[in-house]
Amino acid sequence: MAKRKSSPSAADAQVEVQEVKTTAAPFLEKNQNLLLYGLGALALIVLGWWGYKVLVAEPQQEEAVGAMWQAQVQFDRDSFKLALENPGGGYDGFLGIIDKYGSSKAGNIAHYYAGICYLQMGDFDNAINQLEDFDASGDLMPIMKNGVLGDCHSEKKEFDKALDYYGKAASSGKNDLLAAYYLKKLGMLYEHEGNKEAAREAFERLRRDFPNPSSPDWRDIEKYIYRAGAASK
Repeated sequence: MAKRKSSPSAADAQVEVQEVKTTAAPFLEKNQNLLLYGLGALALIVLGWWGYKVLVAEPQQEEAVGAMWQAQVQFDRDSFKLALENPGGGYDGFLGIIDKYGSSKAGNIAHYYAGICYLQMGDFDNAINQLEDFDASGDLMPIMKNGVLGDCHSEKKEFDKALDYYGKAASSGKNDLLAAYYLKKLGMLYEHEGNKEAAREAFERLRRDFPNPSSPDWRDIEKYIYRAGAASK
């Protein structure tokens, strides 16, 4: 029969606590400077982050927003080359904003604007480069980024990549209108590529997951489903 382990007595516990105290004290004495240096380094990191945020990042963001408005004016006018390079009035285009304020939020969104400009100008490689550099977040922008990347690859006839991005666009956010829009594009591109089954699945998902009687795309979805289904028989 195994022996039960005996519990330490109060006297034994007193000795153990005393031993911990006597061994810890020399360690603290010998390493006091090291600990102080460590705390000092941590404080410098915290102060450095705070200083960068208050003295650099926030002013840079305000300056970038103020500098970008003229490029946005040209963008709204569909003057995409001017919006990219020289919107006038001594202001920078989106490319200049990226160079000067790339680490700011405005500099980041300038990548997206630049990608759209290049897409509209037919320069699909530069459009892809700018969009890949865009850090998309939130419920809307990941859908937009993936969807436009799908458009770029579709224009280049890189249909496998386009299908991948349209699939991501339909699943990467929480905007039903955009998700339905890119599901329809996904289905139509699958149909174009001869994959009727995948096309029908995309159309059926659109009908099932994003019902919207006010949308003509949704009202006509039965036609797309029938066409893909009938063609596969």
